[in-house]
Amino acid sequence: MLSHLVVGSSLYFGDSLFYAICFLLLLWIVKVLAWKPVTKMMQDRADKISSDIDSAEKSRTEAAGLVEQRQTALNASRGEAQTIVQNAKTNGQQQRDQIMAQAQTDAQTLKANAQKDIAQEREDALAGARNDVADLSIEIASKIIQRELNADDQKALIDSYIEGLGKHHES
Repeated sequence: MLSHLVVGSSLYFGDSLFYAICFLLLLWIVKVLAWKPVTKMMQDRADKISSDIDSAEKSRTEAAGLVEQRQTALNASRGEAQTIVQNAKTNGQQQRDQIMAQAQTDAQTLKANAQKDIAQEREDALAGARNDVADLSIEIASKIIQRELNADDQKALIDSYIEGLGKHHES
């Protein structure tokens, strides 16, 4: 194919010009048919990669913002939960204190009522004993008046009085 170039030791100017024009024409055809689509494809690919990088950066920034929002919301929830627990503890302590105070008040009231009842029973028992002693004193005095007592009679009178008290309390 290129054998006619090698045959002669000299290169013809017309052939060289033809080859140069063919080469330039071929370069122009490659530029029009292949270079523009290839560079357009490469530019589109570069734009797509740039767009993907920008989109990924934007997504990462949004994700970081969402993580921060969630962390803030979580911290707020934790604070609110701690507040609720603290309020529950405080309310529980107040109720416990109120229940204890009420129980102590009730116990003191019961104790005071029991002491009043005991004092009343004691007064009633003392009044009954006074009445019994008064009745027995009158009885003894009437027996003494009916007769004069010597030491043996006085001892017998006291013994009968004690037996009377025993029978009186048994009934």
